[in-house]
Amino acid sequence: MDWGMKNRMSRIFNPQDGRTVMLAVDHGYFLGPVSRLEDLRKTIEPLIPYADSLMITRGGLRNCIDAKYAIPIVLRASGGNSIMGKELSNEEITVSVEEALRLNVCAVALSIYIGAEYEHQTLISLTNLINEAEKFGVPVLAVTAVGKELEKRDARYLSLSCRIAAELGARIVKTYYCEDFEKVVKSCPVPIVIAGGPKLKDERDVLEIAYNAISCGAKGVDMGRNIWQSHWPIAVISAIRKIVHENAALDEALDLFSRLKDKS
Repeated sequence: MDWGMKNRMSRIFNPQDGRTVMLAVDHGYFLGPVSRLEDLRKTIEPLIPYADSLMITRGGLRNCIDAKYAIPIVLRASGGNSIMGKELSNEEITVSVEEALRLNVCAVALSIYIGAEYEHQTLISLTNLINEAEKFGVPVLAVTAVGKELEKRDARYLSLSCRIAAELGARIVKTYYCEDFEKVVKSCPVPIVIAGGPKLKDERDVLEIAYNAISCGAKGVDMGRNIWQSHWPIAVISAIRKIVHENAALDEALDLFSRLKDKS
């Protein structure tokens, strides 16, 4: 790994523990103005001090994030689909590596859809993006998307998806937590961060997933809706940080969340 790649990775993952709390706010590229993300700037700015990196689209970054913030950026580089479309997997590369460098980002992200109609297309897009990004020392994060096919969220399927992404050259993989998650982590030779997915029933569930994933070897989280759709987003992300960076037990994180929630 050359210096540029190492430097960008060390900005995303805290060099002290090799972990990250990534805040995902790229949902608008296929969901539009999803609840609590209608005003992107208003939602994101209060959370920036608590995130290690921000996963966002080109338009979101340019229009809603002040350049004064030093937060590392993971740029969404795939799209071409929407929630209204027939097949969510119909994605391709939408942002060039040259554009990513112009925006001074630390990584680019692209979704792959294993087992879906456009699996081949998304895997070739991932490979093409990696081939270009590696020339400039830019890591690629592969998102193992399952879309509406949530029944595929098991260790066998996610291990397959993560391993393929790593074998094709992704430097980071984002996936879902599942039962036997340690098998997913052990079979993937690059750092895994977990997605939050759709809004969960309550904040305890969010913290429990974060705790279990970190305990199984995940290198962090890349959560969105389960943070900023909460009534207490700062309390949630603070408690997640305690799990990720302080190895806090679940009870400790829940206690912190409760105390911060009561003060807000």
